[in-house]
Amino acid sequence: MKAVYIKEFGGPENLEVREVPDPPKPIGTEVLVRVKAAGLNRADLIQRRGHYPPPAGYSPNIPGLEFAGEVSEIGTDVADLKIGDRVFGITAGEAQAELLKIDYRLLVEIPSNLSFTEAAAVPEAFITAHDAVFAQGRLKNAETLLVHAVGSGVGLAALQLGKAFGHRVIGSSRTAEKLERCREFALDEEIVVAREPSFADEVLSRTDARGVDVILDLVGGAYFEQNLLSLALKGRLLLVGLTAGSTANLNLGIALSKRLKLIGTVLRARSIEEKADATSAFASDVVPMLASGKVRPNVDRVFDFKDVRGAHEYLESNESFGKVVLKVGV
Repeated sequence: MKAVYIKEFGGPENLEVREVPDPPKPIGTEVLVRVKAAGLNRADLIQRRGHYPPPAGYSPNIPGLEFAGEVSEIGTDVADLKIGDRVFGITAGEAQAELLKIDYRLLVEIPSNLSFTEAAAVPEAFITAHDAVFAQGRLKNAETLLVHAVGSGVGLAALQLGKAFGHRVIGSSRTAEKLERCREFALDEEIVVAREPSFADEVLSRTDARGVDVILDLVGGAYFEQNLLSLALKGRLLLVGLTAGSTANLNLGIALSKRLKLIGTVLRARSIEEKADATSAFASDVVPMLASGKVRPNVDRVFDFKDVRGAHEYLESNESFGKVVLKVGV
């Protein structure tokens, strides 16, 4: 089969599409998927640089965390799937290849209204956002959500889910243009964050000094202390991304006085059982809304499989709004 391959760790010039061995035949609960499209994520960029190795059992040279395709072969213990079914899901690696072997519990049938390209833009963004904001952050009732990097794939998914469940959503971005484009997704409030982040006062002014209940932080770094100041009493901070760095000042007094919860979360390193739980919740709560059009994938650009270098360069430019997708098959 053909697969995206990292020849050596470094820049996009080290990427190529090459022939690699097919996965072994599926056994037990395993399924072989013929991949039609694969989402590109910042984690793939970091893996390419050699700073984000996959879990044991996955090649560090073949990236890819989400995909859409057709069931090609099934193991003897697979339930509810048959050859030819259109499926999408998350994996710990190797999704940017023509064939992928995966546990059937991590697969969900694609709604009929979505193409493979659209479906490939969904799993990582929507499962991450749904699991973080609702399963772990427990956003409920009339609570308010703040999403940093709201114009990213996960950010737009969180925005749509927050609005679909009836919440007020405030979004931040470094560019006013991306915030302007978020209005079509019914973003309630927009905050442009300067290079030296200082957004807490603006958050408080837009919430009558109360603060927000849940923050989905896809940025990290210097946002941390401003996040603590922005949270309401018993607020929850979900740390998902670290594009601005992994270190920050922590004012313990703020965390104690507000009785805050700090939750770090990542999908890739979880066990199959944990991922299956997140996938099941996504299938139950989110897929029906994708099928009805209440929420939708946001595909920014589609690149041919063979132009993976161009796709990496584009995602690294920070010009994308939503998801970048690789078209693997026809």
